[in-house]
Amino acid sequence: MNLWKAIARPPWRTVVAGIALLVLVWLGYSLWTPGRDITDGRHDLGRNGIWLQHGWLADDEWFVHEKRTNQIARFRDPQQIQKLAAQLRQNHITDVFPHLCPATYDGHLPPENNIQTDQFLREFAGFRVMPWIGGVLNLHVRLKDSAWRSNFTGDIRKLLDEHPWLIGVHLNVEPLPSGDPDYLLLLKEIRKALPQGKILSVAAYPPPTRWQPSADVHWDENYFRQVAGLADQMVVMMYDTSLRNQKLYQFLMASWTREVISWCDGKAVLLGLPAYNDSGVDYHDPGTENLAAALPGIHAGLAGLSPIPQSYQGIALYSEWEMKDADWRTIQTDFLRHSTGR
Repeated sequence: MNLWKAIARPPWRTVVAGIALLVLVWLGYSLWTPGRDITDGRHDLGRNGIWLQHGWLADDEWFVHEKRTNQIARFRDPQQIQKLAAQLRQNHITDVFPHLCPATYDGHLPPENNIQTDQFLREFAGFRVMPWIGGVLNLHVRLKDSAWRSNFTGDIRKLLDEHPWLIGVHLNVEPLPSGDPDYLLLLKEIRKALPQGKILSVAAYPPPTRWQPSADVHWDENYFRQVAGLADQMVVMMYDTSLRNQKLYQFLMASWTREVISWCDGKAVLLGLPAYNDSGVDYHDPGTENLAAALPGIHAGLAGLSPIPQSYQGIALYSEWEMKDADWRTIQTDFLRHSTGR
């Protein structure tokens, strides 16, 4: 009888109910605001970071190998270094990670130009310069090889002894699966090799997400805390999510912000934001992952922390060589604290 009544029910009722449900879903999505537009600069502490390209410290052989000898003069020009420093200072960036990757197969750091490095450091007086070292796991970085680790840590010590104005190193190994014990061993050995007072900064991975299929680029809470316990600074790479929807990305950024700050156990945290265009790959959509979309998520995550822990340091931009004028304007309008009226 009930089946007969269902069959006999006018079809328009089912259609109307379905349309009403779709309207409610659409309305709910339209009203959902996972991010927050905050433009008063409250989350800018004036201690932000950025990843720099290799040319700023590179030796001549690198320019030859990369077929970029026509750019040597630009990178070696003191006025160009001064211009870069002025731009970063204007945008409240203090921590800079000039690329010095990848390591060789036997663990040595690539050579830098000593004269250029000293010139760069003179012009960047007042900044915290930490060369970006590491490379691709099992290609440039062989964690299980004790000889590789010994060469790597020895070169770190040599680099910092030769250039005492460097405040430390920034380690980035990609990919790096959660739970890798040999990475923790490397961190311990780097700590022993560092001169007193120098910083170990780590390019860290965000928590797992249902939307990212690759388990090699996410750390669970336990492993994140283990790495944080051996580092001085965690710079979390909050991009390459595979998402194609900005609201979902903002929601994820807000969630990650709260999680990684709470997991860092008091160590300094920079939230790494995307300003690059890896087009044609499945893990990064520049129309979804960009500064304009990321910052509202960061603001929402920080707004959910009351008070914001002292470990929060700011944001880090990836990367200097892909930052456009529009990206700098976004940072200035949507994040930076201005001196007047603030």
